Amino acid sequence: MSSKLIRGTFILTLGAFISKFLGLFYVIPFYEIIGGKEQAALYNYGYVPYTIFLTIATAGVPMAVSKFIAKYNAIEEYGVGRKLFRSGLLFMTITGVLSFIIMYAFAPFFAQVSIPDDEQVISVAQVTTVIRAVSFALIIIPFMSLIRGFFQGHKSMGPTAISQVIEQIVRIVFLLAGVYLVLHVLDGTVTTAISVATFAAFIGGIASLGVLGWYWFKRKPHLDELLEQDKGNANVSLKKIYKEIIIYSIPFIFVGLANPLFQLVDQITFNRAMAAINLAKEADGAFAVLNFTTHKIVIIPVSLATAFAMTVVPLVTESFMNNDKSIMKRQIDQTLQVLLFLTIPAAVGIAILAEPAYTFFYEYDPLGTSILRSYAPVAILFALYAVTAAILQGINEQKFTIFSLLVGLLVKLSLNIPLIKLMETQGAVLATALGYGIAILINLWVIKRYAEYNFNMVVRRVTLMLVFNIIMGLFVYMVYKLLTLFLSTNEGKIEAILIVLICGLVGVLVYFYLGLRSKLADRLFGDRMKKLRRKLKLG
Repeated sequence: MSSKLIRGTFILTLGAFISKFLGLFYVIPFYEIIGGKEQAALYNYGYVPYTIFLTIATAGVPMAVSKFIAKYNAIEEYGVGRKLFRSGLLFMTITGVLSFIIMYAFAPFFAQVSIPDDEQVISVAQVTTVIRAVSFALIIIPFMSLIRGFFQGHKSMGPTAISQVIEQIVRIVFLLAGVYLVLHVLDGTVTTAISVATFAAFIGGIASLGVLGWYWFKRKPHLDELLEQDKGNANVSLKKIYKEIIIYSIPFIFVGLANPLFQLVDQITFNRAMAAINLAKEADGAFAVLNFTTHKIVIIPVSLATAFAMTVVPLVTESFMNNDKSIMKRQIDQTLQVLLFLTIPAAVGIAILAEPAYTFFYEYDPLGTSILRSYAPVAILFALYAVTAAILQGINEQKFTIFSLLVGLLVKLSLNIPLIKLMETQGAVLATALGYGIAILINLWVIKRYAEYNFNMVVRRVTLMLVFNIIMGLFVYMVYKLLTLFLSTNEGKIEAILIVLICGLVGVLVYFYLGLRSKLADRLFGDRMKKLRRKLKLG
């Protein structure tokens, strides 16, 4: 595995994991402060439309710009990237403001789509207020995303990672403090409190922009040195630059929209399907479990895929542009194997420990436990989709990312209502899994054909990983059952976290031992693992 891929992936992975863990752990006090599932549903009703607008407003900028800049930097045309950066700042500012105006104006329409039945606990007016509060973040974040893409195109992943963490910290502090003050000091309404919580995205964006500005002034001398080495042979007009960026961006938009669009399908259809089987009053709480509480836990392993996706695109692009297929295939090979080596055990662990995990983060809830257990394996599909789509863009087969997502969404949309009527909330999980599964199969077929990539090695390694996960899962399950003889997960959060920590430690040790003993870790992570294995005398 190349040192650039390891270093870039490590930095982005660390930043993404810290950001995702903060994004998970804040829900513990947040859930306690707001008082339950229905209030969490109100928060989520506002956030899904915002995420879709945000993705469209940023136009896939970080990854599209990083790919564009990496392409021209590979041939030492550094001036082209700087030209894009200067004009792009103005363009993204305009895009952000327009997106804010549209989302704010059409908030009542989005609310009515989400709340179709008068018997639901949450009203259209409440959702409208929350959507308008979160829309302010659209003003600043597109501008910020361009700067992240510029740094990533120069293979500088630190600014993106640090700014993500700072953005998350500031957002969470403002969110928790604001919600607590509104509800418990000012005696305000839940709608006002949730509006403050969603407005926190704007405050976090300002903090992140400040960090990126600091990095820009710190690294500008080095960037200017690169500019002095510019060959100047590529006279690329702004019209051509934006045409190329749009071509790059459209697939990135669709990839970024994948998860929000699947959630939007649930937001549009879930309440209607539940009302059709006379469960309208339970719909808001069940929707919160599906798209907020369990999703927050399941999405953690997917942060690894996001980090890989952001790192792989410029590197695969560079190898593709240089026609170095051997390096490109090795990068794809290592990325898929390392991704699965880490995400499969995470998903298995979440599924086995669903009850104590859900109890610790929220409360004891049989529905939450059931959904989390069935939802956990879908994390592997989320991760695989993100990385395979990124690889397609690296080999200039962007059109297939759009095609695979549309097919996956069509599967989800077609099956969601029938499966919800048949299986209630579990039906929505199954429809998501089927939709993502079809999209991934299409992506893998395209990689095999157009990158001339052979999956035999990946299949053999993944088969070994599955064996390791079965062994690990058996150990974790036995320890879990043993602990439940003394600790009850429905008695409180302390008992639940003790079970999660002990079982999690057992799982990590068993899986780590198997990886080292089999020398699989050596092949995936290099000489450092080989030295550690020898130091531990594991063969």
